[in-house]
Amino acid sequence: MRVLNPRPSLAAALTVLLSCVPSVRGDLSAAVQVTAADLASVVLVAIAVLIVKPATLPARVLVLAPVAGAVAIATLASPDALVSLPGYVRYVQVFVLVPLAVLATVRDRTDILIVGGSLVGVAALQGLVGCVQVLTGNGASYAGEPVRAVGTFGALDVMGMANVVGYGTIILLSVGLALRGRARAAALGGAALLCVPLALSLSRGAWLALLGASLAVLFLRNRALAARVVLLGAVAAVALALGPGTGSDLLERRVTSITSAATQPDQSVNDRYHLWLAATNMWLDRPLTGVGPRRFARLRDTYAPIGLSTGSDTDDPVNGYRRQPLLSPHNMYLLTLSEQGLLGLAAFGTFLACMARWAVRGRTLTAVGLLTWQIIAFAYGDIGGPATPVMSVVLGLVLTLVARPEVLAPTPLRGALR
Repeated sequence: MRVLNPRPSLAAALTVLLSCVPSVRGDLSAAVQVTAADLASVVLVAIAVLIVKPATLPARVLVLAPVAGAVAIATLASPDALVSLPGYVRYVQVFVLVPLAVLATVRDRTDILIVGGSLVGVAALQGLVGCVQVLTGNGASYAGEPVRAVGTFGALDVMGMANVVGYGTIILLSVGLALRGRARAAALGGAALLCVPLALSLSRGAWLALLGASLAVLFLRNRALAARVVLLGAVAAVALALGPGTGSDLLERRVTSITSAATQPDQSVNDRYHLWLAATNMWLDRPLTGVGPRRFARLRDTYAPIGLSTGSDTDDPVNGYRRQPLLSPHNMYLLTLSEQGLLGLAAFGTFLACMARWAVRGRTLTAVGLLTWQIIAFAYGDIGGPATPVMSVVLGLVLTLVARPEVLAPTPLRGALR
């Protein structure tokens, strides 16, 4: 009798799937917020430790060493190491341990399809929930109306659904470009459908991230096709700007606000600028090693301009109205710079730059798309919330695709996955 041998990559898929479990948050300022996906990621790391053979790991995983080293130095140099210790653990979990565990457990093309399939499946589920929220008037509040799609993440993690749906869209787009016939139509059609909840998320940053990632994938696949898409997009933008409107005043105003963010910023954008200035001032005080992990929230009021709001208002049918404190600069690069200094930012930047270079040189469409999305997303967001373990798995998938090209077999999907 044949004994079933479960694939270790299922632990990575489980981490992604459990991100859909709604989390009940009490004190939003608590140092540690543990979700079901976080617990699954611990299991994933444990499985990887049991099965990994260090001698078989590719040399490119060494790019993770400076990331772990820089945050360790910043923690030791922190004026309050006990406060920084949870931040050190979280940072290493997200950017070192989980990506390395994904690489260790993804051993062949089937494993890649398992992890990639879980990302697409969760994107579809979250997108469906988000669309239902908008249609039934049960979304998160925006301008006083419950019209914002947030999926199961709720208003307390308003960017969670947009990020997860974005991952699924990019995967389907890159796979669709490599296929032919009905399979291509199905993949590209799925990507187009996921654009609907992404639009309903009302996330300006997510729209820009999708635009950048899509263009990167198109240019890598076919420059002529990318040029035509850019031209058509420019024509459509001009038509929308000069025409009678989109038919949705809310979406139209949200799109228009992208261009006015610098000249006429709203309160949320003003708060973002103030938080960025606070992060910069922290770095100027301790330029080499920063103020220490998890210390931005404690020092925010010391360094932020007086015009910064104490928090942002959130409201949805599940969590009700809450005043959510602004505990981070909502920019991963500035968060790393303020808390880990130049050493931390250099290590983090090297990590992303190396993976981007390997992805482009290997013409790995999925890796290029996902990494472009994440690089842009880090400019308007940082780690935190139930969607963070999903992002960590995505980074692990990208690392696998660029560091272990041998896991890919010569199939029609190769053009997308490799």
